Amino acid sequence: MRVLIQLFLAASLSLLSFALSAQERATLSGTISDHDGNETLIGVNVYISELKTGVSTNEYGFYSISVPKGDYTVIITYVGYRQTSEKISLVTDIKKDFKLHSDTSELETVTINSEKTVTNIRKPEMSTNKLTIQQIRKMPAVLGEVDVLKSILQLPGVTNSGEGSAGFNVRGGSADQNLILLDEATIYNSSHVFGFFSVFNSDAIKDLKLYKGGIPARFGGRVSSVLDIYQKEGNSDSFHMNGGIGAVSSRLLAEGPLRKDRGSFLLAGRGSYAHLFLKLADNENSAYFYDLNTKLSYRLNANNNLFLSGYFGRDVFKLNQIFSNTYGNTVFNLRWNHLYSDKLFSNLSAIYSDYYYGLDVDAGGLQWESGIENYNIKYDLRHYLTDKMKLSYGINAIYYEFNPGTVDPLNADSGINHRQLDRKYAFEPSVYLQAEQDITSKLSVNYGLRYSMFHRLGEQIVSVYDNNRAVNFNTELQLYEKAEPIGSTYYGNGKTIAKFDNLEPRAAIAYQLDERQSVKASYNRMSQYLHLISNTTSVTPLDVWAPSDQFLQPEILDQVALGYFRNFKEEAYSLEVETFFKKIKNRADYIDGADLIANNNIEQVILNGKARSYGLEVLVKKNEGRLTGFASYTLSRSEQKTPGRTPEETGINHGGWYRAGYDKLHNLSLTGSYQLNDKWSFGGIFTLQSGKAVTYPNGQYVYGGVVIPTYEARNASKLPVYHHLDVSATYVPKPEKKKGWQAEWVFSIYNLYNRSNAASMAFRENETTGVNEAVRLSIFGLIPSVTYNFKF
Repeated sequence: MRVLIQLFLAASLSLLSFALSAQERATLSGTISDHDGNETLIGVNVYISELKTGVSTNEYGFYSISVPKGDYTVIITYVGYRQTSEKISLVTDIKKDFKLHSDTSELETVTINSEKTVTNIRKPEMSTNKLTIQQIRKMPAVLGEVDVLKSILQLPGVTNSGEGSAGFNVRGGSADQNLILLDEATIYNSSHVFGFFSVFNSDAIKDLKLYKGGIPARFGGRVSSVLDIYQKEGNSDSFHMNGGIGAVSSRLLAEGPLRKDRGSFLLAGRGSYAHLFLKLADNENSAYFYDLNTKLSYRLNANNNLFLSGYFGRDVFKLNQIFSNTYGNTVFNLRWNHLYSDKLFSNLSAIYSDYYYGLDVDAGGLQWESGIENYNIKYDLRHYLTDKMKLSYGINAIYYEFNPGTVDPLNADSGINHRQLDRKYAFEPSVYLQAEQDITSKLSVNYGLRYSMFHRLGEQIVSVYDNNRAVNFNTELQLYEKAEPIGSTYYGNGKTIAKFDNLEPRAAIAYQLDERQSVKASYNRMSQYLHLISNTTSVTPLDVWAPSDQFLQPEILDQVALGYFRNFKEEAYSLEVETFFKKIKNRADYIDGADLIANNNIEQVILNGKARSYGLEVLVKKNEGRLTGFASYTLSRSEQKTPGRTPEETGINHGGWYRAGYDKLHNLSLTGSYQLNDKWSFGGIFTLQSGKAVTYPNGQYVYGGVVIPTYEARNASKLPVYHHLDVSATYVPKPEKKKGWQAEWVFSIYNLYNRSNAASMAFRENETTGVNEAVRLSIFGLIPSVTYNFKF
């Protein structure tokens, strides 16, 4: 690791020397924020028209660009804000902050530009989608609640795990292969009420970005995607409140200055209360959630800023007097932004993330707890060398504590004895370096390297198996079975049980054919050292995270992508077409009949296989006019393969490729917004997907008087086609009112034509006819809702 750091430093110094030896330059730098609340803005474009070059603000609203000395016109553009331009004489370094005004101009007869989102032709960034909170709020959602996660399901390459299920799948990857970050802190379960709501309160969210490929070197630890979400910082100018009252849930946010123009606070709460109505009907069942977002920010001086952000959420589910469970996330992040110079920006973060699951079974007198905690220190630096070259580099260290399960008696009368499954510990350090460079006026590149390590640590007693195989193959029965340990080894506190290290190169290139179109390509390798132990295709609260070890190997991804990007009719329309191929080594697969819950030797039911996915994605946008929106289509295939380890073994599914549980060949989404006038606007989303893969019984036999089903090849069948239409209408009674109490009504209908989409298929014997039959389980039908939103 020391050698690698030395190489990084040498590369940085050589690039810096190259920059200093170039022609005499001056640097324009500063922060760009919202005029009304001083909220910093992410991804604002700063463009120097005479040089046809520019830069975007980082996650904290900072920008820096170094160009030859001279007089220039600086143009500032950002979605939902008025364009700003200013003449600047750059004869020396200048620090210049900009404050942008929200675009609240009256509707024009033909053109509306406030929601314009133009495809970036020049930048070597692909397989990436950014959504502002203004765009997300235009999308209708179930029960009138704007949903961050459901909004990204409309993007190409992204599908849901099934109606009423948590998580999402990206380019044929599983839900646990997505790195979900809230203010840089890891979120392990992204949903409330088993997928009914997401954990992200839209009122508190400022910006989100989804990386499906070409993932920057600063990210690691997952092999499918990165969802990077940032919370608002709060209004440092004046106090404001906003919220909404809905049929099932309500929310309230307060923000204001700690010290005018220097510091701010944000506090947002949200909760559901449908369970209260169930109690009025003498219904003992209930399911509800609540969460809390908070953020404090303070500017110490021109070069130093402090941020403290947090999130706390809980779900509570009770089924009569049978059982109750509680689960949720807790995260905190303390950050320090420091500006070493007008060209060197740094961010130091200390992060805590926790996911907790608790289950009380009244009938059995059992109390169960499990979870995962991590402590994370990361230091990131961005070096704006010139307008043609930018460096990013940093280090990261994460310490994990895993609790697979703690069993305790629920009360004094319980016959349950205390049992603690082996706690597990791990340490994951990493270091990275990345460069963004314009080679010519048409050719831009982005390349980097991440070096990640993983140490599986004691204290634990580890089972030892013959030939180091925890799974045996029974040649007579032609099936896999648990192997019996032949001994054990004790590893003391902090002792290394297993260790891994991987180099993860990343590269992307963009070639501009002309001012309107470009072609791009990317490659990235990523490593994932954490695994979600689950026998479902979506995340469930009971799932348990486990670290890599000598049996459960880290997943290694290689992905390539090629794309064509074009803007039409002066950027009124845009087109993005991408094709991708990715393969994964050491994809965990489970033997038939695997028991995953409360298994202290999980290695006895797991085999290491491989996976692959490939596809074509198309995204067409209409950026201007009363009617705006986009259409996305994905044609893809996701497969898994676990061959036998020896010629005598059959492997899983006879060692051949089979469809992954989240494979969906076709995925179409149409999203539109129509501005009728300054009072009424309408939105709609139509979704059409191929049914997900399932395994059906194909026969049965009787043994000992018991009917035992037999099954077809794994995932050989699929559920019926999934589709539904959601619509919404927003009414603003007094659109001209920009101060004081402002309100709007949102009317929405989920699943307008009441499609009964199959969440699963169950097979049973008809009590009347005695004939076996298939029964479709559907969760959501038509759901109307109304929400009253307000702010003051």
